[in-house]
Amino acid sequence: MIKRFSTLYIGHIELENCGHAGTPADDRRYSNERVIEAFDTTLELAQTMDELGYEALWLAEHHFQHEGYECIPNIPLLAVHIANHTKRLKIGCGFNIIPTWHPIRLAEDYATADILTGGRLIFGVGRGYHTREEESFGNPILDAEANRELFEKQLEIILKAFNQSSFSHSGKYYTIPPAVPYRGYTLKEITLVPRPRRLPVEIWQPIVSGSARGLDFMVKHGIKGVGRPRPRSGAPARRGSHPRVPHEHRRHSGAGRPQGATVLRGARQVHGAARDASL
Repeated sequence: MIKRFSTLYIGHIELENCGHAGTPADDRRYSNERVIEAFDTTLELAQTMDELGYEALWLAEHHFQHEGYECIPNIPLLAVHIANHTKRLKIGCGFNIIPTWHPIRLAEDYATADILTGGRLIFGVGRGYHTREEESFGNPILDAEANRELFEKQLEIILKAFNQSSFSHSGKYYTIPPAVPYRGYTLKEITLVPRPRRLPVEIWQPIVSGSARGLDFMVKHGIKGVGRPRPRSGAPARRGSHPRVPHEHRRHSGAGRPQGATVLRGARQVHGAARDASL
């Protein structure tokens, strides 16, 4: 029996003059007051779900959406506001588009929100899919392999920041910290302040292409998968397309249920947000 229910709200406003005979999406430019309505709708939805006993409200991060489609640019910030007006509802990041962030800034914002919401913010990460968003932030999306590589390195930095009392990173995209003088010595490590109160942080990521590299990365770091529901046509589920995953990654979870299977089963728990391509 299903006992816990969640839903996804992508942050759209009440659209008008849509459809085949309506104004083309690229020509729709809603006023600032109109796009702000997405925040009011989010809070109203959250309060209703809280009263009805829902488990979580998942929100989508997007940028520059003058068309009124997806108008929430910062989920951790909005989650603090929601938590102050609800009692128990969790807020899911579906998803933080890491290539639009500096990884340390996202780690700080999540840790702060984790503390201020009393642990009610669920951390989710994605690679993104809007060229307008990621390229405008100066990060690759047209080059899929560069985007994947950047995403993986950014998440590795975030995990270091969460889980280590002090850390450093040196690589193609980031040198953290730089070897600069600080209070009479050369800086070698930094500490995330604050770190999340609840460790290890549960992390969710959308499953789209189901590539071997993407699945390997998820299993290696214990990331749970979010995917689309099983097709009605009877086509095999994604797990059926990757029968090797539960076996090859059994070693990561030790005795008991294979970690790979756990990752893929998690894909059935939240529906509808998988366009934020991660795999």
